[in-house]
Amino acid sequence: MDAIYKRRSIRKFSSRPLPRDMIERFIKAGMNAPSAGNQQPWHFIVIDRKKLLEEIPKIHPHSQMIRQAPAAILVCGDLLLEKHEGYWVQDCAAATENMLLAIADEGVGSVWLGVYPRQERVDGLGKLLNLPDHVVPFSLLPVGYPAEEKARKNEFHPERIHYNTWKGGAR
Repeated sequence: MDAIYKRRSIRKFSSRPLPRDMIERFIKAGMNAPSAGNQQPWHFIVIDRKKLLEEIPKIHPHSQMIRQAPAAILVCGDLLLEKHEGYWVQDCAAATENMLLAIADEGVGSVWLGVYPRQERVDGLGKLLNLPDHVVPFSLLPVGYPAEEKARKNEFHPERIHYNTWKGGAR
């Protein structure tokens, strides 16, 4: 539970590089996410070339912080690996969240940058990174040692819990 509560969106990074084995541990966490019918329709692209990181904000308008990050991980869905059509989106979301929790657990920072379903982001990153047509960029995680501190927060809202039926209605 500790990783869940300490995970925060980090948008400021130190320039200190991340060890490649650490990045692979994050991806391993992503690959251990649940997926529909165990289809595991994902691929992960590690981006650590500064030139590529500098190009991403031209494609994704909310990714300015990626210029500070020593690396980023692009989570992609491979439509050729789909056994259950359309569920690749949920599978890649689960992989993304697993990675965010692993990142937080190691004291590193990241933020979930949505790519899919914004077609201009999908097309732009696909072109920049030379992705085949059947591989769809889903989410982008800048990753690095945090250059900012954010307090833990609790987003629990008991009024949003409903048992058996919606409040006030009999079904």
